[in-house]
Amino acid sequence: MTVKVGITLPSFRDEVGPSLAVAAAAEASGLDGVFAYDHLFRRDAQGNRRPALEMFALMGAVAGATERVAVGSLVARATLRPYATLANGFDTLARILGPERLLVAIGAGDNESREENETFGLAFGTVAERVAALRDAVDEVRDRGYPVWVGGSDPAVREVAAAHADGWNRWGGGFERFREQRANLQNAAARSPFTVSWGGLVVLAEDDDAAAAKAERLGAGDHVLVGGPDLVAGDLRGYVEAGADWLMIGPVDSSDPENARILGEEILPRLR
Repeated sequence: MTVKVGITLPSFRDEVGPSLAVAAAAEASGLDGVFAYDHLFRRDAQGNRRPALEMFALMGAVAGATERVAVGSLVARATLRPYATLANGFDTLARILGPERLLVAIGAGDNESREENETFGLAFGTVAERVAALRDAVDEVRDRGYPVWVGGSDPAVREVAAAHADGWNRWGGGFERFREQRANLQNAAARSPFTVSWGGLVVLAEDDDAAAAKAERLGAGDHVLVGGPDLVAGDLRGYVEAGADWLMIGPVDSSDPENARILGEEILPRLR
């Protein structure tokens, strides 16, 4: 199977224009998908609260503005909505997009999400409670004509993916660990086909020096792929060789459509 590549949308804004611009650039450059985060708000490096575009509203706006690319969740949190509401939201998107363009991924949430839940009076729950909610959400949403993946690296989350879902997404981590976890999941998966994907943060530019300067300007931090097309493609090829069916790329400067152009026109051909 030829690897598919998508890009994350700029979700932490108070307007949808940048997301639509990135989605249009992704479609024009040949990328396979665009992905929306599911958050109520986030904090920047200084601790200031940033707004977040609601996931279903953003996916619907992108669905109406594109014709070809898949539109996915990365990932819908099982504890934010009643399961029936979650299923109805994705069913509605499937009717807008066509089920072949919808990619659903659901997660249990992590400690970075605790403040969001508790700010709005939603229980955060223990790991066991969140994993149980994830399992129930997947069972409710699954088998509606579109694939349902599970996102997360916790062993209990991976068990839910293998036993209940159509695929799994890991965010971050090296490709050797990804290779091992992917093999274990493929062997244990109860459903077929079973799709395995990887996502992570990147800083892209036309060459390595420009990317390094951008990363320093953005304060990109550790665990971010930084480089020009050759270097980043080489790093991503490690995940392809480890068995990734999809790559979800999250630019640190997520509002710049140029990232989608570089990914689609310069990096994607190097991966195929």
